Amino acid sequence: MSELQRSFAKAKLAGLPFEPPSPINTTLEDDEDDYEQADNVGPLPEQAQDDDSSSASSASSASSTGTIRPSPNPLPWNDYFSKELYLENMTQDHNETIIHHVYVTPPLEKGPLLVTHHGAGSSGLSFALFASEIRKILPRCGVLSLDARGHGETVVTTPVDNTTDSTFSEEEPVNLNITLDLKTLSTDLHDVIRLTQKALAWPDLPDLVLIGHSLGGAVVTDLALSGLLGQAVLGYAVLDVVEGSAMEALQSMQQYLSTRPKSFTSIQSAIDWHTRSRTIRSLPSARISVPSLLRRTPDLAPTPLSTPPPDPWMWRTDLSKTQSYWSNWFTNLSQNFLAAHGGKLLILAGTDRLDTQLTIGQMQGKYQLQVIPEAGHFLHEDCAEKTAGYVADFVKRNDRAGLVLPPKVGEILKPKV
Repeated sequence: MSELQRSFAKAKLAGLPFEPPSPINTTLEDDEDDYEQADNVGPLPEQAQDDDSSSASSASSASSTGTIRPSPNPLPWNDYFSKELYLENMTQDHNETIIHHVYVTPPLEKGPLLVTHHGAGSSGLSFALFASEIRKILPRCGVLSLDARGHGETVVTTPVDNTTDSTFSEEEPVNLNITLDLKTLSTDLHDVIRLTQKALAWPDLPDLVLIGHSLGGAVVTDLALSGLLGQAVLGYAVLDVVEGSAMEALQSMQQYLSTRPKSFTSIQSAIDWHTRSRTIRSLPSARISVPSLLRRTPDLAPTPLSTPPPDPWMWRTDLSKTQSYWSNWFTNLSQNFLAAHGGKLLILAGTDRLDTQLTIGQMQGKYQLQVIPEAGHFLHEDCAEKTAGYVADFVKRNDRAGLVLPPKVGEILKPKV
C-alpha cells in the first residue's frame, strides 16, 4: 500500500463513530420477555439432568446464558372448562366406592360431546389446552375429561382400606390397592358418561366422540367395541398409541421411570422439568396439567443434619406399581380398533409407529390417519391447535346433523295430492 493510500484510509476511519461491541449475554429484561413469549417460540431447550431429585430445576434456575428465568406458575383449570364434578358410584364387580372427578363444558344447541381419557400417569387436565382449541373451531361442542381411577382427584375406597373417608387430599398418595385392568377402566368411562348425563339432567345422551391418549386410546376403543353406548357414538380417536410399538416400549418402561426425578422442590420446578426434558413441549399445557400429577410429601421423622430433607412434591401416581397391568392394556389393541363400530381416527407423532394390522387397515381405508411429526408422545399437549383441527374435521365428517338422507323409494313413487 502506498503512502497516499495509507493516509486516505486513516482519514476515512477517523470519521466513523465509535461503537462498542455488543455484549455476549442478553439482559435480564430481554430474557424475561423471551420467556413470556414462550408460547410462540416453542419449547425450552433440553437440559441434561442426573437421577437425583435435586436435579429438577428450581423455580429460579439459571439459564444457559447466566440469567434468571421467572417461575412458570400453574394455570387454573376453570380457564379451560366451565365446571368440575365429583360423581359418586358403587361398583358392582369389586365392591368399591369411587368418586369420579371430571372436568366438563356441556355442549350447546345439540352439539356433540367429546369424551377424553388420558394416558397412564397423567390426568384429565392434559386435555385442557385441546379443549380450549377445539371449541374455537366447534363452538357448539362440549368436552368431558375425567381423572381415571388411580389418577388425579378421583378417589377409590376398597374394603382393604378399612376406612370410610373417601375425600380427596393432596397429601395422600393415590390408592393403588385397586383394580386397573382395561375392562374396569372401560366400565368406569361408561359410568362417568352416564353419571354426567344424570348430574346435568340430559334427557338423552348427546352425540359422542371418544378420544383417548396412549392407555386412554385402549380404553375408548374397548368401550366403543362393547357397544354399551349404542348409536350415541359417532366415532372414536386414538392418540399416539398402537399395539406393536406400545408392547415394545413396555420392555424399557421401568428403566425410563427410574431416570425421572423422584420428587420436586416446588410445582414450578416440576413444570420446568417437564418442559426442559421435552416430556411436554408446550409450556402453557405443562402449566395446566403438571400440578395435577403431584402430591405433597407426607411429613416424615426428622433426619440427621447430614441428610437433606425430602422435597415437598412427589408423583401422585406410582406408575411402577401398575406394571402387572401393562400387557393387559395394549394386547389386541390394533384388532379392536379396526373392529369397533363408528368412525375411526388415529393421530400419531410418526408413521414408524404403525404395526402390520394398522398399515393394512389404512391402505384399505378403514380409518383416518393423521401425523404430527413435530410433536412428542403427548401430541395433544405439544400441538393442541393442530390436534384440535384434525379432530374437528373428523367430527364434521361423522356429524349426523349435517347428514341429509335421500327420500325413501316409497315416498318418491307416492302420488302427489
